[in-house]
Amino acid sequence: MSSKNSLLFAMSVAVAAGAHAQESGAGAGVKRTVTLVPRVSVSETLTDNVRLSSTGKQSEQITEISPGIRLSIESARLKTFFDYSLSEVVYAQNSSPGRSQNALNTFGTFEAVDNWAFLDFSGSISQQAISAFGTQSIGSTSINSNKTEVSNYRLSPYLRGRVGSLANYEARLSRTLTQSDSAAGSGVATTDGSVKFSGGSGFRSLGWSADLSQQRVDYSAGRPTEVDQVNLGLSYALTSQLNVFASAGRESNNYTSIDKKAYDTSSVGLTWTPSEMTKLSASQSHRSFGDGFALSLEHRTARTVWRFSDSKDASATPSQAGIASLGTVYDLLYSQFASLQPNPVLRAQLVNTYLQANNISPTATVVTSSLTSAVSLQRRQDLSFVLLGVRDTVTFIATRNESTRLDTVSVGIDDFSSSSVVRQNGFNVNYAHRLTPDYSLGVLLSRQNTSGVLSTQDSRLQSLNVSVSGKVGKQSSATLSARRVVSSGITSSYGETAVTGNLNVQF
Repeated sequence: MSSKNSLLFAMSVAVAAGAHAQESGAGAGVKRTVTLVPRVSVSETLTDNVRLSSTGKQSEQITEISPGIRLSIESARLKTFFDYSLSEVVYAQNSSPGRSQNALNTFGTFEAVDNWAFLDFSGSISQQAISAFGTQSIGSTSINSNKTEVSNYRLSPYLRGRVGSLANYEARLSRTLTQSDSAAGSGVATTDGSVKFSGGSGFRSLGWSADLSQQRVDYSAGRPTEVDQVNLGLSYALTSQLNVFASAGRESNNYTSIDKKAYDTSSVGLTWTPSEMTKLSASQSHRSFGDGFALSLEHRTARTVWRFSDSKDASATPSQAGIASLGTVYDLLYSQFASLQPNPVLRAQLVNTYLQANNISPTATVVTSSLTSAVSLQRRQDLSFVLLGVRDTVTFIATRNESTRLDTVSVGIDDFSSSSVVRQNGFNVNYAHRLTPDYSLGVLLSRQNTSGVLSTQDSRLQSLNVSVSGKVGKQSSATLSARRVVSSGITSSYGETAVTGNLNVQF
């Protein structure tokens, strides 16, 4: 399925669900909030190196026209957020033919039957790197053969309820499609099914759980992999704030073999929540590939968010965690505003308004993902911080990631075809200052390092972006920014300086 076809699919889901919500709520006295904001954005970029070349730099004037729409629905049955834009990019010096780029961020939940049947859905379209060892770039208008448009969609219907007074249950089926415009690692289709039961016991603090799950991952450039799991677990609340748990089970997969093989599994862990503002969770598991673990810590104050995570686990796709990953400024603020607005749809609106008012890029990331064609083993560490001041906002994100191919049988072509390990680390610092009630200054500094087993695979990307933005009318805003990008590496070395002016009008 192409990105455009996937987009039509996502839009049809959102529209159909929205229409159903309006129809089902009519006459029922249910208060609905529907917000629809059309917009158009026009950008002009002057760059001294549009092809990101180390020699023979070519200057270019790039025009980008981006109509878009933002829709949010808050009703008794449907809660959804939908933001889409289509950009037409034109090169004045004919460095490249004009092209179209999609950008999408959507998520929501539809309650089909009261307190029993639900549908979760989400989708995203963005520009991503094909290879971690290829040329990396800032922005999406440079001519870079190592970038492609990637779409990711997920539909997940599920049932949730109780079996008498014995247990709670949840039965869920999920379908995730990841597609790119590149032939390398271009498509991944994941199907997950699970049934979970949980309940208490005669002892007030003792609980139990039983989980059955099955997953199949189909790679268009690799072979399909499957995993079946069954787990039985016990949990015990030592205090109202501290809970410990343990589980044992059986796993069958074909990660390292043609046919599925069975393995014993186990895990132990704890969750500690000393307050509503602080949460710590830690677990260690024994899987077919060895020991895995997950550690996460989050602490919030009135104006700050501190987050740290460290994990080691199998990864079917780079984006399998979904759109709410740790690595963007949007996600940090989405977490920070949880205390202000618990409703996810209204919170998304609040975050977008705040980002626009303070000239902060919502998609600012540290380490870019790349396309894969087989299951990998991933060790990832993330540290992030955000400070919300009266006139100043500071965000800091640092990431370290190390991946190896777990599926040693696959002959799919990706970064692991030339290196047994892919290492990436970097940081991103963003400072925003409100100059006046209507104007703000933004400074963004980022750095990314990538390495493999060969010296030719080592590279470093550094960038500095300074911008000023503000209102120029009741429904319009403008931004003027300048950036300097330096990439160093044997195969991807270049420097670029660019100036961009942007006008955004809402209707």
